[in-house]
Amino acid sequence: MTTVRTTMPLPSPSPTAELSADEARRIALRAQGFLGAPDRRAGVRGVLRHLGAVQLDTISVLARSHELIPYARLGAVGRRTVEEAYWTGGHAFEYWSHAACVLPVEEWPHFAFRRRAYRARPQWYHDLPDGAYDAVIKQLRAEGPLTATELGGAKNGGEWWDWSESKVAVERALMYGEVVCVERRGWKRVYDLAERAIPGELLHDELDDTECLRRLVRLAGEALGVGTRADIADYHRLKGEQFDAVVADSGLVPVRVQGWDKPAWADPAALASEPRGRHRTTLLSPFDSLIWERARTERIFGFTHRLEAYVPKQKRIHGYFAMPLLAGGRLLGRVDPAREGTTLVAKQVSLDSPKAVRPMAQALREAAEWVGCDAVRVERVHRPELAAELVAALA
Repeated sequence: MTTVRTTMPLPSPSPTAELSADEARRIALRAQGFLGAPDRRAGVRGVLRHLGAVQLDTISVLARSHELIPYARLGAVGRRTVEEAYWTGGHAFEYWSHAACVLPVEEWPHFAFRRRAYRARPQWYHDLPDGAYDAVIKQLRAEGPLTATELGGAKNGGEWWDWSESKVAVERALMYGEVVCVERRGWKRVYDLAERAIPGELLHDELDDTECLRRLVRLAGEALGVGTRADIADYHRLKGEQFDAVVADSGLVPVRVQGWDKPAWADPAALASEPRGRHRTTLLSPFDSLIWERARTERIFGFTHRLEAYVPKQKRIHGYFAMPLLAGGRLLGRVDPAREGTTLVAKQVSLDSPKAVRPMAQALREAAEWVGCDAVRVERVHRPELAAELVAALA
């Protein structure tokens, strides 16, 4: 196992190219699937492989975040189609990447470094009673795949983190890699043994830490197109020193981006051709990988993005689940949506300028149709002078 001891960023080599801020923005949009014709033949699985990770989250407003990610890139793909693309045929697994994410199954070997780190972890939040771990493995071998409830119950009856012995054990086994989450059923994880769920040729931890990190840095660079050390490391939640240890051999090339005050690296394929094509007009999940890193979002789009679901209601500015509006390659505003029967409710709409009115109306109509709503109602517009125009555009 490789131990990285670097604590400060390593000096970066001389840039091989200089990009304008606008070129960097368009490269990032293309890399994330928002510029150019969508690859409908590859579908949802193609989106997953292209991004390398799709974040999961418990919040469901229009839909859950892992459904919103392919919708934003492909359009109105069926929600059942999304779930089947992820969870049937052994194409994906859930593990800790940027957060809890759906990951392409072929990347299983490259998370060996994280599984090893969990196995070596000296202390955990929950104690694990003797025999509980082996009991869960034995039950899964005999009966799996199973949810935590089917394994004996997920909780002891207390607060959120008051997990039962079997839940603690199976989550530990998930982190270690002996167990895999093979789907979500009613939002509950469904666990199975890795030896059954992961193809034999991928079921190994043979790659050392350096090989794993090199691959994940390369994947992150390709998914972002261009990014700083912090941007690229954050994609799979790597440490800065882990990035430093492998970036020189990752295949990414150093570049200078006008207006960026830190060194950057780019996917050479992203530099090989000018990013052109049609821009998507869509609402983004707050957990979309285009806007994962707040500092990057502000640097590229001049847009401050913050999820306010966990902010006290009286302190929210844009709303519980404010979804940014992407149009013309820019982030032009956001909407906090809800559903009442077959009506999509725009509880609060924030628009940066009058130019955002028609794109917001288009995005709201398309989102409403996708989730089976036949009407859109606007409750509040942050700039009241734009309310009448927005309502008229929705008519």
